[in-house]
Amino acid sequence: MHDNPPNSTMTKFGHPATVIGETEHWTVLLRPEQVTLGSLVLISREPVSAFGDVSAEGFAGLKPVIDKIEHMLRDMVHYEKINYLMLMMVDNDVHFHVIPRYDGSRTFEEMTVNDAGWPGPPQLAQAVSMDDATTKRLVDALRHHWSDL
Repeated sequence: MHDNPPNSTMTKFGHPATVIGETEHWTVLLRPEQVTLGSLVLISREPVSAFGDVSAEGFAGLKPVIDKIEHMLRDMVHYEKINYLMLMMVDNDVHFHVIPRYDGSRTFEEMTVNDAGWPGPPQLAQAVSMDDATTKRLVDALRHHWSDL
Protein backbone atom coordinates (compact mmCIF):
# COMPACT_ATOMS: atom_id res chain seq x y z
CA MET A 1 0.00 0.00 0.00
CA HIS A 2 2.82 2.43 0.85
CA ASP A 3 5.18 2.70 -2.13
CA ASN A 4 7.19 5.58 -0.68
CA PRO A 5 9.59 4.79 2.17
CA PRO A 6 9.56 7.04 5.24
CA ASN A 7 11.00 10.46 4.42
CA SER A 8 13.46 12.35 6.63
CA THR A 9 10.68 14.28 8.39
CA MET A 10 8.91 11.06 9.33
CA THR A 11 12.18 9.64 10.64
CA LYS A 12 12.92 12.81 12.61
CA PHE A 13 9.53 12.56 14.33
CA GLY A 14 10.09 8.94 15.35
CA HIS A 15 8.75 6.79 12.51
CA PRO A 16 7.86 3.95 12.93
CA ALA A 17 7.55 4.03 16.75
CA THR A 18 5.36 7.15 16.85
CA VAL A 19 3.04 6.29 13.95
CA ILE A 20 -0.63 6.64 14.88
CA GLY A 21 -2.00 5.86 11.43
CA GLU A 22 -1.06 5.81 7.76
CA THR A 23 -2.81 6.00 4.45
CA GLU A 24 -1.47 5.79 0.93
CA HIS A 25 -0.63 9.52 0.93
CA TRP A 26 -0.32 10.61 4.58
CA THR A 27 1.29 9.51 7.84
CA VAL A 28 0.12 10.69 11.28
CA LEU A 29 2.68 10.60 14.07
CA LEU A 30 2.69 11.65 17.70
CA ARG A 31 4.71 14.83 18.12
CA PRO A 32 7.48 14.00 20.63
CA GLU A 33 7.20 17.48 22.13
CA GLN A 34 3.60 17.92 23.28
CA VAL A 35 2.62 21.57 22.79
CA THR A 36 -0.80 20.48 24.02
CA LEU A 37 -1.91 16.96 24.81
CA GLY A 38 -2.42 15.05 21.58
CA SER A 39 -0.09 17.17 19.45
CA LEU A 40 0.60 15.34 16.18
CA VAL A 41 2.55 15.68 12.96
CA LEU A 42 0.71 15.01 9.68
CA ILE A 43 3.25 14.27 6.92
CA SER A 44 2.80 13.75 3.20
CA ARG A 45 4.13 10.40 1.99
CA GLU A 46 4.77 11.95 -1.43
CA PRO A 47 8.30 13.21 -2.21
CA VAL A 48 7.27 16.88 -2.30
CA SER A 49 8.56 19.99 -0.55
CA ALA A 50 5.81 22.42 -1.59
CA PHE A 51 2.15 22.06 -0.62
CA GLY A 52 1.10 22.93 -4.17
CA ASP A 53 3.06 19.92 -5.44
CA VAL A 54 0.91 17.40 -3.55
CA SER A 55 -0.95 15.28 -6.10
CA ALA A 56 -4.70 15.52 -6.64
CA GLU A 57 -4.96 12.08 -5.06
CA GLY A 58 -2.94 13.30 -2.07
CA PHE A 59 -5.25 16.28 -1.61
CA ALA A 60 -8.31 14.04 -1.90
CA GLY A 61 -6.78 11.67 0.64
CA LEU A 62 -6.23 14.50 3.11
CA LYS A 63 -9.95 14.93 3.93
CA PRO A 64 -10.51 11.45 5.44
CA VAL A 65 -7.26 11.72 7.41
CA ILE A 66 -8.31 15.10 8.85
CA ASP A 67 -11.71 13.62 9.74
CA LYS A 68 -10.06 10.75 11.62
CA ILE A 69 -7.58 13.06 13.40
CA GLU A 70 -10.31 15.41 14.58
CA HIS A 71 -12.62 12.61 15.70
CA MET A 72 -9.79 10.82 17.53
CA LEU A 73 -8.57 13.96 19.31
CA ARG A 74 -12.11 15.11 20.13
CA ASP A 75 -12.72 11.77 21.85
CA MET A 76 -9.39 11.63 23.63
CA VAL A 77 -8.46 15.25 24.38
CA HIS A 78 -11.79 17.10 24.17
CA TYR A 79 -10.20 20.05 22.38
CA GLU A 80 -12.05 23.32 21.81
CA LYS A 81 -10.22 24.31 18.62
CA ILE A 82 -7.53 22.71 16.49
CA ASN A 83 -4.57 24.36 14.76
CA TYR A 84 -2.78 23.02 11.68
CA LEU A 85 0.60 24.70 11.38
CA MET A 86 2.57 24.26 8.16
CA LEU A 87 5.91 25.75 9.14
CA MET A 88 8.40 23.76 6.98
CA MET A 89 11.37 25.97 7.86
CA VAL A 90 13.67 23.12 8.98
CA ASP A 91 11.98 19.97 7.68
CA ASN A 92 11.29 20.36 3.97
CA ASP A 93 8.83 17.50 3.45
CA VAL A 94 5.22 18.72 3.31
CA HIS A 95 3.83 18.40 6.82
CA PHE A 96 1.57 20.00 9.40
CA HIS A 97 1.95 20.26 13.15
CA VAL A 98 -1.52 19.43 14.49
CA ILE A 99 -2.13 21.20 17.80
CA PRO A 100 -5.41 20.56 19.66
CA ARG A 101 -6.29 23.69 21.63
CA TYR A 102 -8.12 24.07 24.92
CA ASP A 103 -8.52 26.39 27.86
CA GLY A 104 -6.50 25.03 30.79
CA SER A 105 -4.84 21.63 30.83
CA ARG A 106 -5.39 18.01 29.89
CA THR A 107 -3.90 14.93 31.54
CA PHE A 108 -2.76 11.57 30.25
CA GLU A 109 -1.82 9.24 33.09
CA GLU A 110 0.48 11.38 35.27
CA MET A 111 1.43 13.83 32.49
CA THR A 112 -0.42 17.14 32.48
CA VAL A 113 -0.07 19.46 29.51
CA ASN A 114 -1.24 23.08 29.68
CA ASP A 115 -2.23 25.07 26.62
CA ALA A 116 0.16 27.90 27.47
CA GLY A 117 -0.94 30.06 24.54
CA TRP A 118 -4.70 29.86 24.93
CA PRO A 119 -6.56 31.76 23.51
CA GLY A 120 -3.70 33.09 21.35
CA PRO A 121 -1.17 31.27 19.18
CA PRO A 122 0.26 27.99 20.48
CA GLN A 123 3.47 28.36 22.48
CA LEU A 124 5.71 25.82 20.74
CA ALA A 125 8.68 26.60 23.01
CA GLN A 126 6.71 25.51 26.09
CA ALA A 127 6.12 21.96 24.88
CA VAL A 128 6.32 19.03 27.30
CA SER A 129 8.90 16.33 26.55
CA MET A 130 7.89 12.75 27.27
CA ASP A 131 9.98 9.78 28.30
CA ASP A 132 9.97 6.73 26.04
CA ALA A 133 7.52 4.77 28.19
CA THR A 134 4.94 7.59 28.27
CA THR A 135 5.40 8.17 24.54
CA LYS A 136 4.70 4.49 23.83
CA ARG A 137 1.58 4.43 26.02
CA LEU A 138 0.21 7.62 24.43
CA VAL A 139 0.94 6.29 20.93
CA ASP A 140 -0.80 3.04 21.82
CA ALA A 141 -3.85 4.89 23.18
CA LEU A 142 -4.10 7.08 20.06
CA ARG A 143 -3.59 4.09 17.74
CA HIS A 144 -6.45 2.34 19.49
CA HIS A 145 -8.75 5.34 18.85
CA TRP A 146 -7.50 5.63 15.26
CA SER A 147 -8.16 1.97 14.49
CA ASP A 148 -11.69 2.19 15.91
CA LEU A 149 -12.63 4.95 13.44
